[in-house]
Amino acid sequence: MAYSPKPIDTSQVELSPEILELTELLAEHIHDVWAQERMKDGWQVGEKRDDDKKLHPGLVPYHELSDREKDYDRETALQSLKAILALGYKIEKK
Repeated sequence: MAYSPKPIDTSQVELSPEILELTELLAEHIHDVWAQERMKDGWQVGEKRDDDKKLHPGLVPYHELSDREKDYDRETALQSLKAILALGYKIEKK
């Protein structure tokens, strides 16, 4: 059976400026969680990705990544926020 992705329809979701600001904070968090898991598994920073040697150039603090590299985490955060709102939840700051 072939996999057919069916993401939540977020096409009608518009994010407020306050929620858009949250995107960058979540993107950094996503990167940190990813990096922490890799490091726990023995990965280290390296010039080029090498799965056999467990080296990855992205194992650096978020602020050291290029904008192109950050865009993957930003898009994940943005789509997660949109999905939360599309499902009818509210995001409020305490």
